[in-house]
Amino acid sequence: MSPHDSEHDELTARLRTLPAERVPPARVWQGIAAQLPAQAQVHAPAVAVATLPTRRRRERWPLRIGLGLAAALALLMVVPTPVPHTPAPSLLQRQADAMAGEYQQAIAALPSADVTDAWRPALHELDASADNIRAAIAENPRSRYLLGQLQRTYALRLELTQQAVLSAGLPT
Repeated sequence: MSPHDSEHDELTARLRTLPAERVPPARVWQGIAAQLPAQAQVHAPAVAVATLPTRRRRERWPLRIGLGLAAALALLMVVPTPVPHTPAPSLLQRQADAMAGEYQQAIAALPSADVTDAWRPALHELDASADNIRAAIAENPRSRYLLGQLQRTYALRLELTQQAVLSAGLPT
């Protein structure tokens, strides 16, 4: 047994002799009650101690709400608002765009002629078909079949436009 163990036992024995709870004298409670506002003066110590934190909490709630609102406003000012994410066009969509550009150039290269009414419905039908295929490519950007159909539609539209120009009597 070491000398520290005997000191430890002695301290433990002395701690056990101390009272479990100490209650301040009545004059201390009277002094505390005198410092409280008139509405909160209570002679029971448990009630006086319980009412003090409640009163402080009521006085601080506007400050907490104000700080919370300021923090939320600061967060809104600092954090950028999310912008709807539009995915980058796929390779197929870029090819469709390039094909549309080439088609527009080919049409522009044709001499401008007044197409007769007999050709207009077929030309409009092919234009509507090309628009529908482009919309389908946007929904399904991996469909090589749709790209082939778009190419076929543009080729038919170009050929039909050339025939319409020839029938109007203009050179191609």
